[in-house]
Amino acid sequence: MKVSLREPFSSYIIHRLGIDEQVKSFDCGDADLNDFILNDSGLYRKSLLSVSYVFEAPGDVNHEQIAAYFSLANDRVSLSDFPCKTAFNRFRRHRFVNEKRLKSYPAVKICRLGVDSSLKGLRIGQFLINFIKYYFLSDNKTGCRFLTVDAYAAALPFYFKNGFEPLNEEDKNEPTRLLYFDLASIEWSGQEDLGK
Repeated sequence: MKVSLREPFSSYIIHRLGIDEQVKSFDCGDADLNDFILNDSGLYRKSLLSVSYVFEAPGDVNHEQIAAYFSLANDRVSLSDFPCKTAFNRFRRHRFVNEKRLKSYPAVKICRLGVDSSLKGLRIGQFLINFIKYYFLSDNKTGCRFLTVDAYAAALPFYFKNGFEPLNEEDKNEPTRLLYFDLASIEWSGQEDLGK
């Protein structure tokens, strides 16, 4: 599951942005993703709605040129995500014993993920997805079972390649699709390298 990055990215770090920290420059080719990290991520952090992380060179304390970023928020997988109770029951039947069949299950949403346009194809996105997976397995920080994402149609192949699955078929032809990844599907020894 570990993704090796080519130099110079193997020395890059993942830094959690503080409330008052601002990214100076970023272009992933998507205006909405760019605008969020350049203008809105601090406001979301202040409002306790999401937390953003940047992937950058170790000495880039002013966040002049980040390679990538992602934002996370708490979420859940629940009955309301399915077209009917039968579909929800089918979803949880293979994952939980009867005593653990709840009305909702804890998740973390990948709200946004962007990689600088000039760096696409270097597996940075895959590295960050794997980092997020192992980050929430390590000490199970929030009691999180699933990762979720509302993926743009153009990003679906990327998420499918990284093990995400559609939560239902209702949004199949929509501009975004609700996907999930079951963290329990990872064999976890606790010794894995989480990256930086």
